[in-house]
Amino acid sequence: MVDLSVDLGNGLRMKNPVMLASGTCGYGEELADFIDLSSLGGISVKGTTLHARQGNASPRMVETPSGMLNAVGLQNKGVDYFVENIYPRIASLDTSLVVNVSGSSVDDYVAVCDRLRPLDRIAAVEINISCPNVKQGGMSFGTDPSMAAAVVVAARQIWSRHLMVKLTPNVTDITLIARAVEEAGADSVSLTNTFLGMAIDVERQRPYLSTITGGLSGAAIRPIAVRMVWQVSQAVRIPVVGLGGITCGRDAVEFLLAGASAVQIGTANFIDPTTSVKAIAYIEDYMERHNMADMSAITGAMKTP
Repeated sequence: MVDLSVDLGNGLRMKNPVMLASGTCGYGEELADFIDLSSLGGISVKGTTLHARQGNASPRMVETPSGMLNAVGLQNKGVDYFVENIYPRIASLDTSLVVNVSGSSVDDYVAVCDRLRPLDRIAAVEINISCPNVKQGGMSFGTDPSMAAAVVVAARQIWSRHLMVKLTPNVTDITLIARAVEEAGADSVSLTNTFLGMAIDVERQRPYLSTITGGLSGAAIRPIAVRMVWQVSQAVRIPVVGLGGITCGRDAVEFLLAGASAVQIGTANFIDPTTSVKAIAYIEDYMERHNMADMSAITGAMKTP
C-alpha cells in the first residue's frame, strides 16, 4: 500500500496531497454533490477579507484558449460572516481546512487572522499576497520582498498555526519573494496564483472584462507554473504547494516531481468537479507503478540531465 499522507509542518497534516484551490470551490459545500469531501487532503476556502466585498462589476469572467480570465475581485461577506455562518457548517468536514486571507493593508491581514484564531478546526491560513484583481493590496504585497515579509511577520505574531503564503507569478524572480516570506516565518508557500492578462472583443473593440485586465488560469499556464514551482523548491527549505493549470492526475504528478509536497486544483473544478478525486487515484496508481512507498519518494524526484 502507498502512503499518500503529507505533513507540511506546524500542524498541517493531510491524508493525501490534493487540495481544492481557493476561489474555485466556494467553501467546499458547493462540490459535496459531486465528491466525498472527506477524501480530499484539504480545502482552501474562498478568499476572506476583514469587511464584506462586492467584487468587481460584470463582466468579470471570460473564456480563453485553454483557460479563463477572471476579475471577480474577492467578493465575499467578510470574516465575521464566515465565523458565524460558514464555519459551523464546515467544521465537521473530515479534511484539513485552510482559510485564504486577503487584505488591503497589513492591519487587515492581522485582523482577519485574529478573528480566525478561536476556530480550532482551521488548520492553516493561506495569506494571499497575489490577487491581481483588486485595486488595493493583494498582488502589490506579493511583488515586493520587503512588503511580503512585513505581512508575514505581522500575521505570524497573531497566528501560531500553519501559515501558508500564496505567491504571485507576476514578478521577475519569484524565488526572491519566496525566500523573503520564508525568512519572515512562513511555514509553506503556494504557487502560482493567476497571471495578469487581458482579452479584447475585436468587434466591439472593447475589453471583455470590466476591469480591462484579469487573472489568467487554466491549462495554458501550467508549464510556467511548473517551472516556478521547481525554481522555488530549489530556493527554500519550507514545503511548496503547487498549483496552476492542473486538469488531471498526470498534471498533479508533474508538480510533485518538480518539487511540490502537495497540489491544489482550481479552474478544472468548473469543468469537472471530480478532478480532485481522480487526481488522488492517479497519484496512488503512479506511485505503485514506480514502487514509491510514500510522498517523500515522489516530491522533487525529477531526474535532470
